[in-house]
Amino acid sequence: MANPMVDDAREIKEENPFESMMARFDRAAQLLDLDPDLYAVMRVPNRELKVYIPVRMDSGRMEVFEGYRVQHNFARGPAKGGIRYSPDVTIDEVKALAAWMTWKCAVVNVPFGGAKGGVVCNPHEMSLSELERMTRRFAAELIDFIGPEKDVPAPDMNTNEQTMAWIMDTYSMHARHTVNAVVTGKPVALGGSAGRREATGRGLLFVINEAIKKFKMTPPTTRVVVQGSGNVGGIGAMLLHEAGYKVVAISDISGGIYNPNGIDIPEAMEHLKRTRSFEEFAGVERVSNQDLLELECDVLAPCATENQIGSHNADRIKCKVLAEGANGPTTAAADEILHNKGIFVIPDILANAGGVTVSYFEWVQDRMGYFWKEEVVNERLQDVMVASFNDVSKYAETHGVDTRTAAYMLAIDRVGYDTRMRGIYA
Repeated sequence: MANPMVDDAREIKEENPFESMMARFDRAAQLLDLDPDLYAVMRVPNRELKVYIPVRMDSGRMEVFEGYRVQHNFARGPAKGGIRYSPDVTIDEVKALAAWMTWKCAVVNVPFGGAKGGVVCNPHEMSLSELERMTRRFAAELIDFIGPEKDVPAPDMNTNEQTMAWIMDTYSMHARHTVNAVVTGKPVALGGSAGRREATGRGLLFVINEAIKKFKMTPPTTRVVVQGSGNVGGIGAMLLHEAGYKVVAISDISGGIYNPNGIDIPEAMEHLKRTRSFEEFAGVERVSNQDLLELECDVLAPCATENQIGSHNADRIKCKVLAEGANGPTTAAADEILHNKGIFVIPDILANAGGVTVSYFEWVQDRMGYFWKEEVVNERLQDVMVASFNDVSKYAETHGVDTRTAAYMLAIDRVGYDTRMRGIYA
């Protein structure tokens, strides 16, 4: 009889995003025969910050929130990464996301290291003024650790252009002059980049375009299932629909809708915007988020949250291409199962790297004070995503490994080379 304590420990480990990231890092490092000194330096973050954020609530009482910022690596340039607001934020999650950002930036070859931040709160239960006060105090606590040459935050889960504007203004007030390059994902009027809001979804489209060529498929004959309808899933589904793909399912937090003949995505998204739910949208079947993942399709794009595909359901995934729009939607324990099923995985550190790529473009534009037209941004994004897809595919073929392992190997190889060339100041 199985030991329930052992089983529980295994399950907890599998669902820990930092453990999943480290398992993949360790495998790639071993295959690269990474120098032990480089391994020791690269497997840990450069800095972990934990701050307490006192906020005067609208009721007049004081509440103290817990915030984190993890700066994982500076070998290739300033740290870069989003800030999320969620009651589920943990230091392990933030550490994993910071490391993923390091590898993501290296895969698409932009000169950033990885960082991530988060505040433990429920933003849906807070007023706009409470969110502003919390954001400004969080930014003030980080003032010595962020900046255009140090660490450049961006939006993430439950944060947006307004959040970035507050951080930029707070930082600028302390600096006594406007510093718009301190964050990316800002409103265009404050130095944001054209195309930034759609960048992650557009990058996802570009790599899916390349992947289906391997199966000799074309957009009109390709059935796509999208889990999630936010900044990645919703925009990605719209762009896929516009490109001629047959999007047969999409979901929000409460569940999904399915039509094997394809869904009118613009109409579905308008319905979601108007009613805040896909409920009562006509001509579709209702499915749960978990059942949606197991629908038969050509491309499955999990664009919601971590740990959606694990050892418990990987054998029931029925797609040809898995395009990971979310960060960490697949656990390390599921990788071998998917590989043995012959599923072509576009790993998250490549598939959703469109956002950080255009964030890099925004940072560049802010620093030179000259802004590009949206078509220029999109064209340069396509160049980067296609080149990076080809780099990962070639690396996988050369080393005889799956695409996720290849992406990690390529990223670690690049960061390791730069670390070795700079030397370790010790």
